[in-house]
Amino acid sequence: MNNVTAADKTFDAIVHISLLILSIIVLYPLVYVLVASISSPEAVLRGEVWLWPKNLTGVGYAKLLQNREILTGYGNTLLYTAAGTAVNLAMTIAAAYPLSRKDFVGRGAITAMMVFTMFFSGGMIPTYLLIKQLGMLNSAWAMIIPGAVSVWYIMIMRTFFQNGIPYEMQEAAAMDGCSNMTILLRIVLPLSMPIIAVMLLFYSVGHWNAYFSAMIYLSDRDKYPLQLFLREILVQGEMTEMLGVGDDTNAKNMLDAEAIKYAAVIVANLPVLMLYPFLQKYFVKGVMIGAVKG
Repeated sequence: MNNVTAADKTFDAIVHISLLILSIIVLYPLVYVLVASISSPEAVLRGEVWLWPKNLTGVGYAKLLQNREILTGYGNTLLYTAAGTAVNLAMTIAAAYPLSRKDFVGRGAITAMMVFTMFFSGGMIPTYLLIKQLGMLNSAWAMIIPGAVSVWYIMIMRTFFQNGIPYEMQEAAAMDGCSNMTILLRIVLPLSMPIIAVMLLFYSVGHWNAYFSAMIYLSDRDKYPLQLFLREILVQGEMTEMLGVGDDTNAKNMLDAEAIKYAAVIVANLPVLMLYPFLQKYFVKGVMIGAVKG
């Protein structure tokens, strides 16, 4: 500590100030949207809301949660996220574990073929035709199966299995009579919670935010995920049903529409914000170990 020079202190101060400014830039939009969602729409439009809510109201949330399509979209998104993430984890573990084993014949060739698909894919139209021929159009499977596995995440998990779990431990278990499935379920997976937590977060957030595949493959509004309805609200401004046009003045409808927009952003992001604290303790360790590609 005695060797700390004035230049070091200056550098540390610059780093801290820069991180503080960056944190404010990142956090302020989220704080503003949360505050605006519970503030009077008139105050928000007049620019009187900055950090604290003004004239508390829940009109945006009330209008939003009374809408049948929003609730349907929420249920669909929860279904797609839960089922899709379960399939993702199962497929990723099933591919990463054998590729991490030194005694798996042909793992180099299989890895090369998998990596090849990261750079060259069939494209959107061939993928659409394949989904159509498989009979998955306008079904929940179209939201789960096409992105069932990510090569990039397989490589990360394979690296974790190779570097985070001693191979000698697996050899000792095999000598004691354990099968490969037993080794995977009783030794490898219990020791891999950090990387599983990271994969769970990555895959679930991806499913939760997915809207482009739904826009292509789904035509029935009862199967739409929440993100497609939010897109209509935030981008296209289609809130006629939600506002009940004709029951109120146009001015009030415009104010309610403003409140609904902010409430929709909070409602859509709330599950992910609630999920992260439970996975945070695993997140740093999992990312650091899995980040080094072997």
